Amino acid sequence: MNELAKTIDALVPDAQRLLTDLIRFPSTSGNEQEAMVCLQSACDALAADMQRVALSDTLKDDPEYSDPLPDLSYEGRFNLRVVRPGAAKKIGRTLLLNTHLDVVPPSEGMTDAFAPRIENGVVFGRGACDAKGQAVTVWLALKTLDALGVRTGGDVIVHFVVEEENGGNGTLAMVRHGERADGCIVLEPSAGRLFTSVRGAVWFRLKLFGKAGHSGQASRTRSALLMARDAIALLEKYHADLLARSRGLPLFDVHPNPMPITFGRLAAGNWPASAPSFAAVEGVLGLLPNTTRDDVCRQMRRALLQGGLADSDFELSFMYRHDASVLEPTHELPQTLAGAARDAGHPLEVAAMTASCDAWSYNNLLEIPTVVCGPGTLEVAHAADEHIEMAQIAVAAETLVRTIQKFCGVAR
Repeated sequence: MNELAKTIDALVPDAQRLLTDLIRFPSTSGNEQEAMVCLQSACDALAADMQRVALSDTLKDDPEYSDPLPDLSYEGRFNLRVVRPGAAKKIGRTLLLNTHLDVVPPSEGMTDAFAPRIENGVVFGRGACDAKGQAVTVWLALKTLDALGVRTGGDVIVHFVVEEENGGNGTLAMVRHGERADGCIVLEPSAGRLFTSVRGAVWFRLKLFGKAGHSGQASRTRSALLMARDAIALLEKYHADLLARSRGLPLFDVHPNPMPITFGRLAAGNWPASAPSFAAVEGVLGLLPNTTRDDVCRQMRRALLQGGLADSDFELSFMYRHDASVLEPTHELPQTLAGAARDAGHPLEVAAMTASCDAWSYNNLLEIPTVVCGPGTLEVAHAADEHIEMAQIAVAAETLVRTIQKFCGVAR
């Protein structure tokens, strides 16, 4: 075992304790601050500058703000910005790392979601994989650099953020705060893959307006629930057409449906024998780099109108709108990261991510070349048995340390 791997191995017990501490905080959107304070305390011992980046309700006025969850307040909340300064005379590039501390609510049937459990080096609990394990990976990498006495040429900047799960508002706040870097790695569970392309998505809310009435007066009513059924069918057809037009993108073509449409909520009616006058449908539609969120929003509305709905029959709004994020696999950032993974003995497969995440904020809004990579797998993220192996965190931390040294340079 080389010195780097030995150093990480010695720090893994501390990393595991930090992960279990973080899991104990039920940091759903709007409730992340105790976890942030815990992580801030852990980062106090690092050779880094740290600041709380305050949030405020003015964020809701941003045109990129996502609002699937109503009534969230930002007053008194914050992100963490951690900077490990490079040499006074810069000899390398600046690398930005991002991950989030918010988690989704417990799954159905999930008991003691925030009581971490350890079995044979595997940590179970909500957020273990998505993405508190990612935050601990970053901490472990920085701690390892300190333990080895490594001073990089360029800065290493870390954004620990809130609200990735409901649209990326925490990262949006950091983007508006302003940041410069030569490359960015967003840490999300990637199961041994390096995502250079990340699909986009729109989250939509569709309201249908019918005519209420008694079940015995069917000719005088128009059920908004049945209108919702028909609208779902129209949007499914639109999705099928869009998917057919989105072939020919090699990294995505390996997946049968890399940009699914999901209908997550349907609400209508208050009595079995009455046709409801109102129905609401909420869902998400993925999109690939061959189109844009604005085009998709227009086309979804057109599909409903061409399918027979009138303007007065519905309202279609969008709670979240992200374009795809694309970086050529030949770019120096993914090449450096892939090389570091090979050196660590755990090669990464270049692939496309079939979920959306905060990568687009850096890649598209700040024009910082961005990739996504991290320990764990999306297969268990948000699942009742969410977990992560500490061995995966150790490997990811070694890869990250090697990447930082290669990308940022080392001051002699």
